[in-house]
Amino acid sequence: MLTHVDKANRPTMVDVGDKAVTTRTATARARIVFPADAVVQSGEALRTKKGPVFDTAIIAGVMAAKRTHDLIPFCHPLPLEDCKIEIAWGAPNEVVIECSVRATHKTGVEMEALTGASVAALTIYDMCKSVDRSMVIGELTLWEKMGGRSGTYRRTAPFPQSSSSLEDMLDEDEFRR
Repeated sequence: MLTHVDKANRPTMVDVGDKAVTTRTATARARIVFPADAVVQSGEALRTKKGPVFDTAIIAGVMAAKRTHDLIPFCHPLPLEDCKIEIAWGAPNEVVIECSVRATHKTGVEMEALTGASVAALTIYDMCKSVDRSMVIGELTLWEKMGGRSGTYRRTAPFPQSSSSLEDMLDEDEFRR
């Protein structure tokens, strides 16, 4: 059952008035894969003309998590008590972003964690596009959430292996249309 649709099938905000105030946490992850021939080196601190890439992405991700209700329809404005973003090199040419948020409220913080991770990834792309525009942002996923009526969720499957480029996944003729 969709929670953001009323009896007349019209979009609506979920009424959280009767829900209990509990501590809610959520962690989301995103991944950016640089092409193998990119001039960035795994493990190095990225810096472009725009500044320190990871530090700027952390700031952007936190700012976005705090403003999720302005971006996603029907998200309740939540007073986040904590938002931490970690960015690290994963597999070769791969950057992993993790956004963890916490609030004591009547509704969950999954969307805030997902928004923080995605905007941090977009910021890395923006700051590195002068190096190589064929980076791939992918695997934005909820990793864990705790609290609330639905309890705890933990992702059990790891990120899939780095995929080939979109062009490799699609039929070349289909891609060019």
